[in-house]
Amino acid sequence: MEENIEGKAESNLEANRDNTVENTVENTAETTLEIPSDNDAENNSVSTFTKVHTTVSFAVMVFINFFANVVPFNKMTTGEVSDFYPNLFAPAGVAFSIWRVIYLLLAAYTIYQFDLFKKKDRIFSKDLIEKIGIFFSISSITNTAWIFAWHYNSIGMSLILIAIILVCLIFINLKLNKANLVTREKLFLKLPFSIYFGWITIAAIANTVIFLSSIGWNWFGIPESVWTILVLLLTLLIGGIVIFKKQDFAYGLSIIWAFIGILIRHTSEDGFGGKYPVIIIVLIISIILLLITNVYVLVSDKEKLKSFRLFKRLK
Repeated sequence: MEENIEGKAESNLEANRDNTVENTVENTAETTLEIPSDNDAENNSVSTFTKVHTTVSFAVMVFINFFANVVPFNKMTTGEVSDFYPNLFAPAGVAFSIWRVIYLLLAAYTIYQFDLFKKKDRIFSKDLIEKIGIFFSISSITNTAWIFAWHYNSIGMSLILIAIILVCLIFINLKLNKANLVTREKLFLKLPFSIYFGWITIAAIANTVIFLSSIGWNWFGIPESVWTILVLLLTLLIGGIVIFKKQDFAYGLSIIWAFIGILIRHTSEDGFGGKYPVIIIVLIISIILLLITNVYVLVSDKEKLKSFRLFKRLK
């Protein structure tokens, strides 16, 4: 009887000893897995290929755009080519200063992918950057090609090229809208491409109007001013839908800036000097409506205001 009790006691002690050893091994393994290694850091970094093709394509795009106006290509600046095809939708020259902002923001995105702003928590949207990087490079290469088509008066080709840029930016922004971005990703990823997308939306519409002008289209006999009003209303509708549905405040800023540029051209002596009052009224009303929509998007989310985040997470 005593021997049985002693045997059971010894068995229990051995079992407890085994469990203790197993738990210790498991805890050690878990602790080991939680320690980030150098290999993890490498796996969480954007590939060298992505860094190279996005950086090189972006640098070439900026250089060609700058060089095209310094030389200039075909003895005309980018703005002078636009003036060669007069239309009522084109904004004043000051509006094109937005390209400086766009290039600066895209440069920040390009630098960001080199992990310079990555924190110790290793949160980094590697896969997202890899995906959008391909389309960003395509858009940069296409933008470079657009400069040559534009300066050498191949307006039809320029329209095709700017359509490709627009499609690339639509894809990029759809990917970013679906992603769960932290604050710094909204700053270095979402903001640059929202501003860029907004301006290219306007540029694509303007390029279409210039193409129609270049082929001598007579607007079906309807006055150009009426068509311009219709185009402005269509742009307002497109911009309002994107701003409201995607909660994209930055996209709205680009559309508003473009409308202000068109308004300046219509009211200034160097432009149309107030010759088309109805268009001016439509522009003013459109700007007000876009501002209201943008402010609503900003203030509709209290948490967004508290944290100064301009982009609401899409569900």
